[in-house]
Amino acid sequence: MTSNPHHSSPSVNPIVNPATNPTVAGLLLAAGGGRRLGGRPKALLEHRGGLLVDHAVRTLRDGGCGPVHVVLGAAADEVRARAELSGCTVTVNPEWTEGMGSSLRAGLGALAGTEADAVVVLLVDQPGIGAGAVARVRSAYRSRTSLAAASYEGERGHPVLFGAGLWADIAAGAVGDQGARAYLRAHRDAITLVECSDVAQAYDIDTAEDLFHLE
Repeated sequence: MTSNPHHSSPSVNPIVNPATNPTVAGLLLAAGGGRRLGGRPKALLEHRGGLLVDHAVRTLRDGGCGPVHVVLGAAADEVRARAELSGCTVTVNPEWTEGMGSSLRAGLGALAGTEADAVVVLLVDQPGIGAGAVARVRSAYRSRTSLAAASYEGERGHPVLFGAGLWADIAAGAVGDQGARAYLRAHRDAITLVECSDVAQAYDIDTAEDLFHLE
């Protein structure tokens, strides 16, 4: 019995299909100064025995995202000193007072040139969005032009997924406090909406009245 030469070569590596095994980074926007919270930076708010920024990093990791990039701004030195950000790529946005758009640009700029096929973007002030929602949105990846977002009873929200092929256009339109809102509006027909209302709550921690959500 002769052996099949096609089955005997150990040097042939299988091609990994990025659509089934993509590298999906996590991007946490945590630069806000908490103006409506009396100037308390949101990253430093306490939640479940730690900082809100730590909770959000774990959410991205537990949802299957990696590597994790974090954009800091207000009180960046204190956040670095107190938070558990080992293993994260940290970018400090010196223009954080201009709003979320500048932080999104900074984060996408840090990701440019990496091997990531896509990124899931999460906001630090939405602790009701857990790993389940992140994993669902991550699973909507199909290609480097994928565009997906969590939805809550049909309303688009966070987290969102941006394929790497879209980053430059998204960054170009990220101004003020709009983040990617204008881009998402202009491309709404291309967005895959992923219903998450059964696994997450999309409230924001914006004012003192919202602090009751923190545990």
